Amino acid sequence: MSADAAIEVEPFSPDAPKESGAYFTPDPVARSLVRWAVRSEADRLLDPACGSGHFVALHFRSVGIEQNSRSAAEAIRRAPAALIHDGDFFTWAERTTERFECAAGNPPFIRYQTFKGEVRQRAQALCTALGADFSGLSSSWAPFLVATASLLKKGGRMAFVVPAEIGHAPYSAPLIEYLVGHFTRVHIVAVREKLFPELAEDCWLLHADGYGGKTAHIAFTALDRFTPCDTPPKATIRVPVTEWRGDWNRRLRPYLMPAAVRDLYQALAAGAGARRLSEVALVGIGYVTGANEFFHLRPSQAERWGIPDALLHPTVRNGRALPEARLTPGDVAAWRRGDEPSFLLKLSKGSELPASVKQYLATEEAREAKKAYKCRVRDPWYSVPDVRVPDFFLTYMSGRQVGLVRNEAGATCTNSVHAVQLKSKSALKDLLKLRESPLFQLSSELEGHPLGGGMLKLEPREAGRILLPDIAAVAAAPAHIVEGGIAALQTWRHYAD
Repeated sequence: MSADAAIEVEPFSPDAPKESGAYFTPDPVARSLVRWAVRSEADRLLDPACGSGHFVALHFRSVGIEQNSRSAAEAIRRAPAALIHDGDFFTWAERTTERFECAAGNPPFIRYQTFKGEVRQRAQALCTALGADFSGLSSSWAPFLVATASLLKKGGRMAFVVPAEIGHAPYSAPLIEYLVGHFTRVHIVAVREKLFPELAEDCWLLHADGYGGKTAHIAFTALDRFTPCDTPPKATIRVPVTEWRGDWNRRLRPYLMPAAVRDLYQALAAGAGARRLSEVALVGIGYVTGANEFFHLRPSQAERWGIPDALLHPTVRNGRALPEARLTPGDVAAWRRGDEPSFLLKLSKGSELPASVKQYLATEEAREAKKAYKCRVRDPWYSVPDVRVPDFFLTYMSGRQVGLVRNEAGATCTNSVHAVQLKSKSALKDLLKLRESPLFQLSSELEGHPLGGGMLKLEPREAGRILLPDIAAVAAAPAHIVEGGIAALQTWRHYAD
């Protein structure tokens, strides 16, 4: 009997999202993953978040766990031969003495903001005991996989849908470390064409075999699209774990680029004089007002209230307000002519307030702004902290181009844009030259991470890792290789779609 047995699986419905944070897996994907995991009809299969039973219906000897009672009841109906437990997986995993030959499924992808409370505490405590320490920023799927692996018999296998974040998110690194330390083979299959077209989230596939062993390599395959198959596709790259850890900061995303690009980038990073942006500059987010509409005034508003110009600071509210290379006094003058709400009411703590400002702070709008959390917790509530005038602005969210814009206008910025303050003016010349090179864009692509809708996000820590090689080495780097790397990464984040 095959892993499918004779059970008919209901067609995939894209309009049926799991309440627990995942979407039902398309049948061709589910069938393939079960075939990757099951080797014998005698094998027992575990799905730690079985939903309405798409995976457990594909193999008679299956056990599923589902915290949503309605979905669990549907799983029982769909897969009558399976054993379905209604409850929290981590509680069940702590208590069970059962062990399985294999596991497959699509664990719930719940971000850290909502993966909290007792469930998170149980998950983290269990994973820590197993040797995988996840930070408080971990999403739910990674602890699910560690706990699932611990329930396998020696030699066991598992095959799962995973978010593409496994290729770049810092919280996925403890999972991969656990996998390479507990399986003889770890294979990650990157799929460019979306497995779930209705979701912004990209998904890849994970196959691990030989529980109880360990490996010094990660098998990696990059596919344009998924094709149903009975066995995992052939690995195109064997990534040394030491290389993944050291050269690429525990990220697999660089392996989406041709080898020539990776080799060139690493040669530049190892070259004499190479530095990272954090070595020459401080990179941080801009200020947070807590009530943007109140604190950002139009010139006509300021004139109506009689607020002095000295208390209004020109500000970059988002990346869309930035020109390509330089923000100049002329740009600020254009904001004034356009009556843009791009002037921050900057009131210093302890300063004497003019009567006009006191009147503005007594309005109904002010009373509403004062209720905002960021305003309530500071004293005085109307004094916005961390207002800095940086040397450069760096775009936080970018499309095709990451912008590094020189601040010649003496403007400040909100937390929608990064403020870059040079540690020494000696770095200015090299930084101005580097931003004109495609290598700056390549490094930004590599150090940042993709979001839905084709956007690239650079957190301050990631921005600090942007590579600043020796300028002569940058000039000598073959442009077609660098640009090929940029194109490859942008294709994978669907920017060119």
